Amino acid sequence: MTNRTTAAAVLVLAGTLALAGCASTAPAGPADHSGMGHSTSDAPLAGANEADAMFASMMIVHHEQAVEMSDIVLAKDDVDPRVADLAERITAAQGPEIEKMQGWLDDWGAEAGDPAAMDHGDGMMSDDDLAALEDAAGPEASRLFLEQMIAHHEGAVAMAEAEVADGENADAVALAQDIVDAQTAEIAEIKEILATL
Repeated sequence: MTNRTTAAAVLVLAGTLALAGCASTAPAGPADHSGMGHSTSDAPLAGANEADAMFASMMIVHHEQAVEMSDIVLAKDDVDPRVADLAERITAAQGPEIEKMQGWLDDWGAEAGDPAAMDHGDGMMSDDDLAALEDAAGPEASRLFLEQMIAHHEGAVAMAEAEVADGENADAVALAQDIVDAQTAEIAEIKEILATL
């Protein structure tokens, strides 16, 4: 999983530099974030840089999928109570963060992200991954949700770390650090639960 996290961080950083016009020779990589975080006009972003806009755009999409995954597992019977508790906490934390970041994009004059511009390199689940979670029964759904959420969280942490390094907006950088802290702790919690299932 360390390699996946590193790869995601490299892809996000490369996209950030390319959007900022600082790295015209940066390799393209498989994840195309060119549709993320652009200003809605030629005017510069208000109160933020391109890294801030890309972070908010991408993280909204990322959070929306985490909420979707949580809703899927919470609708099942016989899910481990610890898994249900985690899913409820993910929804409770990430729902308000989505609203906050959407408000920032509006304030900054930036566009919302395109889910098609993200992939496994960002920790996103494919349609097949989500279908597998949907089809799984309680105990297997518990395990699958946890395994998928590790990868998902690792992608979010990599994106948030890039924002901490490159962002300009103090509120966005603070949220990114909160995401790093919270989701790193949740990854450790998930691994503990998985070890006892």
